[in-house]
Amino acid sequence: MEKLFSVKWAEMFIPSHAILDIMVRGTFMYLSLFIILRFFLKRQTGEVGIADLLVIVLIADAAQNAMAAEYKSVTEGIVLVGTIVFWNIAVDWLGYTFPRLQWLTRPSPLCLIRNGQLNRRNMRREYITEEELMAELRQQGVSSPEEVQEAYMEGDGRVSVVKKDR
Repeated sequence: MEKLFSVKWAEMFIPSHAILDIMVRGTFMYLSLFIILRFFLKRQTGEVGIADLLVIVLIADAAQNAMAAEYKSVTEGIVLVGTIVFWNIAVDWLGYTFPRLQWLTRPSPLCLIRNGQLNRRNMRREYITEEELMAELRQQGVSSPEEVQEAYMEGDGRVSVVKKDR
């Protein structure tokens, strides 16, 4: 019965790891995963932004570590979550403030169709099959590539279509 009501207050709030160590680990993980998601998983992110998805996953893991006592204190989990949120805001701010860095934070659109012709090189680059592209066109009310002036894969993985004037 004594174990039910005994709380180890010092373990709960006094960090067992150096705060700088937690911040460096959080920084390294955020930046590493950001680069991986930005350059290799563009189309898999769908409508959720890369940074948003990254922050959700990292915060969930960091919070889980703090709650499951993998870290000895809640403070360590809070510091790690704060570090991850800081880097998310910093990367967004950098992309907004310095337009030359937008290529890093917001991928440029990739042309998939121009003047009714499929750009198979770009499709291959993003591993988009003709069937997948046709499905995207049908969702936007287009029955064939010949009806399309231009179609782009946007930075968030969606396909935007500009129809030819009739």
